[in-house]
Amino acid sequence: MSSSSTAPAVHDPTTISPRVIAAGAVGSIVEYFDFAVYGYVATILAVKFFAEGDPVTALLSTLATFAVAFVLRPVGALLFGHFGDKFGRKNALALTIILMAAASGLIGILPTYGAIGVGATLLLVLARSLQGLAAGGELGGAASFVAEKSPRAKRGLFTSTTQMGALAGSLIASVTVTVLNLTLGSDVMNDWGWRLPFLIAIPIGLFGLWVRNGLEETEEFKAARKSVATVKQTPVKTMFLRHPGALLRVVALSILLFSAYYVAYVYVNIHMQTVLGFDANFSYLSTTLTLLVSVIAMPFFGALSDRVGRKPVFLGATIAALVLSVPAFLLFEQGGVVAILAHIVLGLVDSALMGVALSTYAEMFPTEIRYTGIAFGFSVGAALAGGTAPYICTWLIGLTGNPLAPAFFVIVTALITLIPALRLKETKGIELSQV
Repeated sequence: MSSSSTAPAVHDPTTISPRVIAAGAVGSIVEYFDFAVYGYVATILAVKFFAEGDPVTALLSTLATFAVAFVLRPVGALLFGHFGDKFGRKNALALTIILMAAASGLIGILPTYGAIGVGATLLLVLARSLQGLAAGGELGGAASFVAEKSPRAKRGLFTSTTQMGALAGSLIASVTVTVLNLTLGSDVMNDWGWRLPFLIAIPIGLFGLWVRNGLEETEEFKAARKSVATVKQTPVKTMFLRHPGALLRVVALSILLFSAYYVAYVYVNIHMQTVLGFDANFSYLSTTLTLLVSVIAMPFFGALSDRVGRKPVFLGATIAALVLSVPAFLLFEQGGVVAILAHIVLGLVDSALMGVALSTYAEMFPTEIRYTGIAFGFSVGAALAGGTAPYICTWLIGLTGNPLAPAFFVIVTALITLIPALRLKETKGIELSQV
């Protein structure tokens, strides 16, 4: 039994500060803005940072570099999770946002392959690696911070705002790339305009740092730090030895969340252009509208989980992914409004998962390892099914020639998530200090 299971209950807050919500969301905005921009300009980066040759091979190399950041996310989760559980959520979150913004800005100023050869490729991999380390520690800390600051009855709603930051970051990225394409034109965008979105992450990161520096540590964390057992323990060791079941559940529940996210909000944009031959502006418009609807819908899914429970929302979204993935990819081929509506439906499936995930995960781990548990489990899920999703989808179509192949990838990940979703213990409204 964890030391927190016998800890006194912490006073349940009646409301939450808007600054807490902003602090939880802003790191996700920076993280997913960076990751989404990379995906949206992947076809340009393939030319800029890899040797000339087969364009499909160059694109796959670019997407493999995209996946590198996800491989390092679990490492970042352990590093920042340990720091955040031992010394405070606030300090760890300040470090993650600084590192993310700096890594993104680095990509914006990198020399290209044409200028320095393979050195440019290596620098791109380095920048993506730094992004991965920071991203691994970001969401777990933000989720812990916001969940511990939230009233029990509205924890689902308020923690969903952190995930709203993820979609908002992708939305801002999509709008930014769309506007740049329209105003600069494809020639300028391919020449130097692609750098601008990466540089924008720097001022966003500085704003996020300012927001986070003005906050107090959570009462849950301060209460847990008064326990001698908590002070002496190592969060990573405690997580693996005492809570392996919760950790595995987070990983499995995150598999579909990440595959659906990167298929709906990143890969479909590539699919529409490279497989279906749609205009880039149409693909960006479809992605932007899908993100907009998903951002708006997410707090409703979070609030729904406060009302009916975490399990029904998780199960409903998982079953929807199983049923709707193939029809969505069939409708993409129709183009026009039909394709956009199908895209939106696919996005809403992931919006539901994101809306309920963080409150569910926060209620699985005791306070002294909550940051580490959420961050590591979430990051492993991301590494397995997130960063690899665009690569796998592109590879599957190249292998089979079947434009529906990405839908079957989503279905496989949905079957993996369905198992823990069916066995999920209902935790809505639980007292976090008693986990």
